[in-house]
Amino acid sequence: MIRKAKGFYETFDRKEPGTRATHYCPGCGHGIIHKLIGEAMAELGIQDRTVFVSPVGCAAFCFHYFDCGNVAGPHGRASAVATGITRSLPGKVVISYQGDGDLGAIGFNNAFQAANRGEHFACFFVNNSIYAMTGGQMAPTTMLGQKTTTTPFGRDPVKEGYPLKVCEILNQLEAPVFIERVSVSDTKRIMQARKAVRKALEIQRDGRGYAFVEFLSPCPTNWRMDAVASAQFVNEKMEKVFPLGNFRDRSAEPAPVAKAIPRLTVEELLDRGHEGGPAQVDHEFRERRFKFSGFGGQGVLSLGLVVAEAAGASGRFVSWLPSYGPEQRGGYASCSVVVSGKEVGSPTVDSPDVLVLMSQPAAEKFAMTVPDGGVVIYESSLPEPKVRPGVRVMGFPASRIAAEAGTPKAANTALLGALTALELHGLSEGKVLLALDASFAAKPALVERNRKVYQAAFDWARNNL
Repeated sequence: MIRKAKGFYETFDRKEPGTRATHYCPGCGHGIIHKLIGEAMAELGIQDRTVFVSPVGCAAFCFHYFDCGNVAGPHGRASAVATGITRSLPGKVVISYQGDGDLGAIGFNNAFQAANRGEHFACFFVNNSIYAMTGGQMAPTTMLGQKTTTTPFGRDPVKEGYPLKVCEILNQLEAPVFIERVSVSDTKRIMQARKAVRKALEIQRDGRGYAFVEFLSPCPTNWRMDAVASAQFVNEKMEKVFPLGNFRDRSAEPAPVAKAIPRLTVEELLDRGHEGGPAQVDHEFRERRFKFSGFGGQGVLSLGLVVAEAAGASGRFVSWLPSYGPEQRGGYASCSVVVSGKEVGSPTVDSPDVLVLMSQPAAEKFAMTVPDGGVVIYESSLPEPKVRPGVRVMGFPASRIAAEAGTPKAANTALLGALTALELHGLSEGKVLLALDASFAAKPALVERNRKVYQAAFDWARNNL
């Protein structure tokens, strides 16, 4: 008896409104695989718990078919999206549905690392040995000698390498619970595929870990064959390269239990680590935007972080966003800090109210970004930076003061003292000093030395600026 498969919508409106026809080519294996998944969802009673993730590819429109939760992911990123869903919504049955080009190429590391971590979702991998949606180019699973639009004379191992055998690769990992390769080329093989799909979803229903099922699937359009010849190609050619079978089934073994992580509200997250308590909305407090910039190794990022920590401890809303080059020392470095009386909309600072400059390249890059009414403090051994009209510019001998106080590398601490003396950050000195001390928690011997630099800079700024 022909009847509607369970687990699907009444009609498939991707093709046209009210139709039961799919958008897949005649002879394509996607429709069969869809049917197996939809029926298994319905039979296991997990439909309302299931979230289906489909990326770019022939099956990008799964949300037109499966009657469950659906999320569309970027090209190759279904495994990453599935990871996010299963971690943020524990208890859901999550399915990642990916093609061989999608998973085997741009998305391979996403899928490989998810399998290595043993993420709690089922990955259904459709292998038709070709990039089907974009015109039949060579895919990572294209077989040696197989002709595609980008290998018109057949795949050459010297030029294009060898086909990727994903089940065999994942079988080297410790975490996956279930790995199997099946085919949908004929009735006998479809029945075996049905069992594998059900097993993978049972593992998800029971929260037992990562399951991977690879489907060898015909692609008549891009192979330029009819449906019968395509099925024969799968059986006679593909199975020699990608042998069917179960690689692993550990579903009967006890599932590993992850360490419990407390679920916190936004208010609790804001409160963590700040003795001043959670941030409080204060409409009277004017938002202050800071940019700290210089070379890597000058303590630019640490300076911004101390201001940010002091602001958080003061009950302000705050963000700290670093930016730096690949060099550990000597490359560019900057950070943006926003201190506000309400939630910070964006951590980026394009027009700082206060700009701190510790290098000439930083001055050339950021000095003209300070708007009218802003303040620029620069290391006075540098040339005075050019700024817009209405911007206050102050040279401050941070390096000299730090050296005279006995800690030449603490020029960033000297600048912190100047900022506090000039009341540019709107924070109490007590909170600033606590944040400064905390920044040297791993090196207690440096606390008093930096306090000495801070005080010398504070006094100099009060007397001279």
